[in-house]
Formats: sequence, structure tokens, C-alpha cells
Amino acid sequence: MKILRKLAIGAAGGACLLALSTASLWELDRAFPPPLPAELTVSTEVQDRDGQLLRAFATPDGYWRLETRLDQVDKQFIDMLVTYEDKRFWDHEGVDVLALARAAGQFATSGHIVSGGSTLSMQLARLIEPRESRSLGSKIKQMLRAIQIERRLSKREILERYLTLAPYGGNLEGVRAASLAYFGKEPKRLTVSESALLVALPQLPEKRRPDRNLKIAHAARDRVLTRMVSAGLLGEREAARAALDDVAGLRRTLPALAAHAAYAMLPKAVPGQPLQLTIRKSVQEGLEQVARDAAAKLGPRLSVAMVLADSRTGDILGEVGSANFFDASRAGWIDMTKIVRSPGSTLKPFIYGLAFEQGLVAQETLIDDSPVDFSGYRPKNFDMGYQGDVSIRQALQLSLNVPAIRVLDAVGPTRLMARFHQAGVSPVLPVNEAPGLAIGLGGVGITLRDLVQLYTGLANGGKTHTLHDGTEPANAERTSATILDGQANWQIIDILSGVKPPEGALQRGIAYKTGTSYGYRDAWSVGFDGRYVLGVWVGRPDAGAVPGLSGYVSAAPILFEGFVRSGLATVPLPGRPPGVISPRREDLPVTLARFGAGSDGLVQATVTEPAPTIIFPPDGARIDLDTNSVDASPLVLKLQGGRAPFRWLANGKPLAGIDRRRTATWQPDGAGYSTLTVIDAAGRAASVKVFVE
Repeated sequence: MKILRKLAIGAAGGACLLALSTASLWELDRAFPPPLPAELTVSTEVQDRDGQLLRAFATPDGYWRLETRLDQVDKQFIDMLVTYEDKRFWDHEGVDVLALARAAGQFATSGHIVSGGSTLSMQLARLIEPRESRSLGSKIKQMLRAIQIERRLSKREILERYLTLAPYGGNLEGVRAASLAYFGKEPKRLTVSESALLVALPQLPEKRRPDRNLKIAHAARDRVLTRMVSAGLLGEREAARAALDDVAGLRRTLPALAAHAAYAMLPKAVPGQPLQLTIRKSVQEGLEQVARDAAAKLGPRLSVAMVLADSRTGDILGEVGSANFFDASRAGWIDMTKIVRSPGSTLKPFIYGLAFEQGLVAQETLIDDSPVDFSGYRPKNFDMGYQGDVSIRQALQLSLNVPAIRVLDAVGPTRLMARFHQAGVSPVLPVNEAPGLAIGLGGVGITLRDLVQLYTGLANGGKTHTLHDGTEPANAERTSATILDGQANWQIIDILSGVKPPEGALQRGIAYKTGTSYGYRDAWSVGFDGRYVLGVWVGRPDAGAVPGLSGYVSAAPILFEGFVRSGLATVPLPGRPPGVISPRREDLPVTLARFGAGSDGLVQATVTEPAPTIIFPPDGARIDLDTNSVDASPLVLKLQGGRAPFRWLANGKPLAGIDRRRTATWQPDGAGYSTLTVIDAAGRAASVKVFVE
């Protein structure tokens, strides 16, 4: 009985001692927690629309340390890492007693360290609290810290922190930075050879760096492969094939794309959260390469800027602010996509578009290209020559200046500027000056981004979208607006799609326009297919003159090459809208046969008030509106001359409302002949008879 009583007392005392020890350990654990910040200090990442890395910025202490999640890393690499470093990682509580016993036994029998007993949790403890020595006390501290870490983090979180912090030589930390630097790719799809090298490097990162000690790195990789065969993770043939792969003896720079946009994003940075742009990485890579190559050919001090946007959404998929961000000779730090410059002739399509809207011209309308004086303003063509009578189509395709100004005088510079403002673009006029005819030839300032925004309307059926790339404030307004009506828009597309590509360029089914500013300071080219718009600017950032610089010679080849290198599939240009015709010259009504000017140089349409004439549809036309469909399109009616307001009648029945515009729409009740009539404010009338199908 005495013995039993002593045993009971001893057991109780042991339990109390154990409880006290446990309580003490708990209290110590609370008093001295491991330094585990909620968020690691990692590199700020700027990603593309799909989450691919565009650019990273080093941490304040100068390290490339990219946050890593398990789903960003090849699973085979994880398996190899755990097998090589800590095969019972998923089972132990921070310390692998069996591994420690094995390591101690090997040390006792051989007199030196054969294998370590550190777990991944212990290695993480060493990474967050770098040790100053390899003493027994340091090892015990690591073990205790590992137990503390296991109590606070899941196995997945421990692995992710290790993969983010593990050293890989120099200022590379983490497997993502190492994979990008040594292999030029993210670690999502590593080869067996690459995985083995990344497993081997953290043990002796400086000694095994492949960019400095290639043979040692090669041997370390092979030892990992051999261990994987012994562990049954790899077959002998698979390991042998991996051992034949070369180890690249170089260190690449990390991705450094979209420099201007990336730096603009930095004020939005939140620790541990990547920043995202609308840019697509493959598009950006292609455009930047095109810009670098082009600048090298163009010569010193010249730069190139490019913007490629999706006209349906306003998303910027690629933007190049300069040919080389770090090239001081080209002022590469200046983002030329946002600098106001003279657009040359690139605004001409919108001048003609308004004329098509107002029924003033058709593609085959003749217009005089000869010297003219608009109250002291005497526009001249780029080549200082004149063509005489040309069609509107030829005038725009050849970018003749005099015809464009004649048409602008008719539609009105103020109306053109109002349409730009409606589309969310505000061109800059000279101080204290009202819109004048000079804006048609570049006498106004605009940025490349704004110019591309205007052209998104041409690619998108006349409807523009505010461009955005992700750098804008979160509350920035995104708007859409109509720059041209659908039928006028198609007429412009049809004309621009017939412009001859620059010499040596492939025809890619795009429509485009070029421009050259006064004094050969800026060369422009803007082109589009059925979805994407690409704008190119070439010039000197200091606005210096460049003899021989022109949109067609300098910028257009870059435009076509940019479309090719962007990797985007060409989207066909939109087809002819229902009810739109392009009559031959001999079929034009007399009022559209010639866009003439009086002896005073003013376009007659602006200074006379002839009787109204219906110019569309022409008399006797057969028009297919697909009237049997529930989505039948309305017919656009256009007139010339007359005094506003106007009233339209269809088969003697007035259409709703009285309009001051020279355009209207009519929805037929069905197929067959109809008579359309317009009456102006002076009581004068005009009629046409058409057949609707």
C-alpha cells in the first residue's frame, strides 16, 4: 500500500510538473512569439490583365522577393523539395525527431555532417531570424521556433513563406524570382532539370549560383536528381534525360515592361497586393520590341510612342511611352503618349465624316484642289502641288489639304470641336483663340492617347469609349459617345481601307491615316481593323524639327509592324450597313456631283440658300432594308439646301417632329414603292420615289 501511495504521489507530482511545464511553455510562447508578420515585405508587382508579371520593383532593402503561392509553382518541384529537404514535412509538428537522430548518428560515426536534420519549418525559422552561428544553442532555438511556427501557420502557409524567402544567390529571394532570373519564366511549368537546380540552390546559394559557379551548380543539380531516384520520385531514365540538360550560366533581368504605366501605378501600391493594368503582356512585348528596333533605324534623339486599344471596351492592351525608358539621349523617361503635339492631317477623317453626315458629299463628289484664300488663310498641300478636280475619296486618301479645308469651312470648325468634346477629347487651342480652319491641318494640340480614343469610334461603328489602362483613379469616369453616325462612319472606313500600305508592308485588312505636323516635328499613323486601334507617334521629345520626317515614311511602317508583332488576330472591318450606297459619279444627283466654291472662296453650301434637295436616297433607288426581319433597319434621309426647320413626309403622312438637321430616319411599314417629301421653312419642297425591299 505504501508503494502504491508513493507511486500515486509521484504520478500526481509528475502530472503537476508536466502541467506547470506546459503552462510555462505556453506562457513563454505567448511572451516570445516568432517574428511572423501578417504580410511579408515583398517586391511590388505590376501585372497584366491576365495576372502575368509585367514589372517588379525591388524591396526597400534591395532584394527581388516575389510573393509566392503554391498554385504558382510546379507541383513536381514541390514534391522534389519536400522529398529532398523534409520528407515527413506533412506529418511532423515542426521537428523531425527521426531525421535529427539519423543526422546525429551519421555525425557520430563519420565525424562530420553527412545530412542535416532541419525541417522546412526550421529553415523558415532561420530565414525570419538569421542565425549568427551554427552552435547547438542556435539549433535548439530553431527547433523551438519551428514548433511555434507550426502552431500559428498551416503547412501550406509555411511552404509559401519558405518559397517566398528562400535565398537563391545575390539579391534573389524566393523561387519565383529565381525561376525568372535563371530560366526566364515563372515556376509554374518547370522541367525536371530546372526543378532539381532550384531545390539545390538554397543550401549554398552563393557557392552554387549558376551565373558564377556553373560546374558546382551542375553537380548540385545532379545530386538532387540522384536522390530523387533513390526516393522513388523519379525513374532512372527520366533522371538521366534531365541530367543531359544544360544549366544556363547566366542571370536574366526580371520582366521590365510598360515602364511608364508601371511607375504611374506605384502610388496605388498596397503591401502584398499586385497592381494590375489592362495591358496584355504579349502585346506589350511585341510593341516595345518594334519601338526599339524602329528608333535604332530612325537615328539618335528620335523616339517612338505607341498605343493599342480595344475599341469595344476602351481597354489599352499595349502602350509604349518611349523607345527606351532609360535612354537619356531620347528623353526616354517622358511618356509621349500623354504629351500634347500637333496631329497634322490625322483629324481629316472626322471632317469628311461630318460632311457625309450632313449630306454635303458622296465619295465620288468632285472637289477642287487648287489655291484658295479663306479671308487671309491660304492652305497649301504637303508637296506644294495641286491636283485640280479630285473626288472626295481621292482627297482623303491622298490627304490633300485644300479640299479638307474647303469641307471644314462647310461643316464648321466649331461643330468639329464640339464633336471631339462629345467623344471625351479636348484638343488644345492656342491661347485665346476660337476654333478656326487651321485645326484641320494640325493647328491644335492633342495627345496620342486622345487621338487613338477618337479613332476607336471609327473602328466601333461610330461609338467611342474612354481609354483606360488601370492607372486612372478608381472613381475616374468612363464614358462612351457617338463621334459619327453609323453610315457616315462606314463611308470613312471604306475610304481609309483603300489607302496604299507603306512600301514593304503586308496588307492586313486595316484602314489607316497618316499625318505630319508643321515643320517636320511630329509624324503620326493611326490604323484600325474591326476591333483594335493602334496609334504611332515619331519625333523628338524636345519638339525639334527633323528634316524628312513624315507620317507615311516614318510612322506608317511602324504601324503595320506593330500590328504584326502584337500577335492579335486581325478582325475584319465592318461591312456596309443596310441601306447605305456608294453611287458612281454618273449616278450622283446634280447637287452632289461637285462640291464647288464661289469667287469669294467660301463654299456655296454655307453662304447660299437654295431650295431643298433630297440627296439620299436618290430618286428611283431600290433599297434593301430587310423589311421582313423584326430587326429591320430604318432608312436614313439626307437633304441639301433649304431653310431649317424641315418637315418630312412619307407617302403624304408627316413623320414625327420638325427637325433643324438635314438628316432624319424613316421606318417603312413594309416593302414596295414609297414617296418621300421634305418641306423647308420657306415652303419649298422636294420629293423622291424609292422602292424598299
